[in-house]
Amino acid sequence: MKDQKKELAAAIAGALENFEEDKVAQLIETPPDSAMGDYAFPCFKLAAVYHKAPQKIAEELAEKLRGNGAFADVKNVNAYVNFFMNRADVGGSVIGDVIAEGDDYGKSDVGGGRPVIVEFSSPNIAKPFHIGHIRSTVIGASLAKIYKALGYDVIRINHLGDYGTQFGKMIVAYRKWGNEEDVKREPIKTLLGYYVKFHEEAENDPSLDDEARATFTKLENGEKEEVEIWQWFREESLKEFSRVYDMLGIEFDSYAGESFYSDKMPRVEKMLEDKGLLQESEGAQIVDLSDYDMPPALIKKKDGSTLYITRDITAAIYRKETYDFYRNIYVVASQQNLHFKQLFKIIELMGYDWANQCIHVPFGMVSLEDGTMSTRKGKVVFLIDVLNKSVEKTREIIAEKNVPEELLDKTAHDVGIGAVIFQELSNNRIKDYTFSWDKVLNFDGETGPYVQYTHARCSSVLRKAGREADELLAGNITPDMSKLTGDVVYELIKAIGRFPDVVLEAGEKYEPSIITRHITDIAELFNKFYHDEHILVEDRDERLAKLAVTAATKQTIKNGLALLGIVAPDRM
Repeated sequence: MKDQKKELAAAIAGALENFEEDKVAQLIETPPDSAMGDYAFPCFKLAAVYHKAPQKIAEELAEKLRGNGAFADVKNVNAYVNFFMNRADVGGSVIGDVIAEGDDYGKSDVGGGRPVIVEFSSPNIAKPFHIGHIRSTVIGASLAKIYKALGYDVIRINHLGDYGTQFGKMIVAYRKWGNEEDVKREPIKTLLGYYVKFHEEAENDPSLDDEARATFTKLENGEKEEVEIWQWFREESLKEFSRVYDMLGIEFDSYAGESFYSDKMPRVEKMLEDKGLLQESEGAQIVDLSDYDMPPALIKKKDGSTLYITRDITAAIYRKETYDFYRNIYVVASQQNLHFKQLFKIIELMGYDWANQCIHVPFGMVSLEDGTMSTRKGKVVFLIDVLNKSVEKTREIIAEKNVPEELLDKTAHDVGIGAVIFQELSNNRIKDYTFSWDKVLNFDGETGPYVQYTHARCSSVLRKAGREADELLAGNITPDMSKLTGDVVYELIKAIGRFPDVVLEAGEKYEPSIITRHITDIAELFNKFYHDEHILVEDRDERLAKLAVTAATKQTIKNGLALLGIVAPDRM
């Protein structure tokens, strides 16, 4: 695709004296209103260079560039020069590239194959996979897809919470009140019941907490019975988690959780000691971070057991040694901001210059309409229930829309799951939000089903066009884009043309919602174009041009949805 901004910068620099192209490019703006042009160039900073009023410079520059065939019009308004690009050239360049590149449209090789680790989802073993986990899960999965599209070698890690004092609690609860049959029949809900009961009982009997800590210490020391129970809990939990991941279409390259690093921590503790970073405090081992306005990081408890940060330091070093990552991205809730500041600072103090390659991507918290979720109190909404309910409701809706019987189940699944993912990725990730069934399952307005339906509408138009559409997609026909002169279709073409930059921006800002909002805009523009203008008109050249825009819209929406982890159905 032609880089219009680069070509514009070259044209402007060629009309100026002693002003470099890259400096021109930095000044070029996109007007807030398309009626003001496709691009605008402010001349304020040129006043000191040419010792003229900015308005005079703009007037002279506009006069020099009016004869350039790349521009349909050049106007100067006060100190600005506004450029109206040749619409047929823009349309031909954008639409031609989308059709030629197909599923690769929006991808690039900026990553150069460099390794990027994305750690996401990371639920706790033997605890419910609840609605709160969906944020890390779908944000992380989308970022992994975005980075792969940008040419990075992506490693997706599910850093399972499969270690810690909580497992001492779970084992104690199982021994006191549990049985094997109940766990096998309904593992997560049964284990959650044990966990809740432990905390209820511990309020009246604090000795249970001591027993749980002692049990976890036995687990860390490799005691046979504790290890066997823990492994069983882990296996049963992973079976349940896999049901959710299968529904969401999410895969991982590694399930190396906290326990994976248990035999690697002594080396790291020794490194911390050798660096003079470890200090004793009331029998525990800490790293003092007061010089950096942070509380101390607890590395080892008084009883000898380790903590999250000990395992995270070990994991980061292991990942660097194993993958030599360019970026090590942690998609973890904003509640852990301090933890990651401490983690990255300790890695830096250990002398590792790659500490700045570790990135925490925080996100806001999810609460219920009647209060905050609490695993200890058993107050959660299971994610599998949300997904199943969304699919069920979708099936009821599309059954009334003449979807072929053989496609009903698959379409209900794709649209139902897409609705949940799109809802999660439609807002800025850092915002807190309240989970509401009504909002998640609302299919009207700027939603996943709306964008998916737009894709299906494009598919329907192309099916009706038959052979002509096939010839266009095969590249056997070059449409005459000068046949399209309307403002709406031009705005649609420009939005499609911005898609590769949007993907790049989403990666740079670790923000999938940038893509979500953009493909929603494309869907809205196409639907306005669809309603305002008849596509399958009698004039062949006009019809082919409109079909080309329809095909490009369909492809761009499909590619955008794919980066979010959402299927683009051809029929709805």
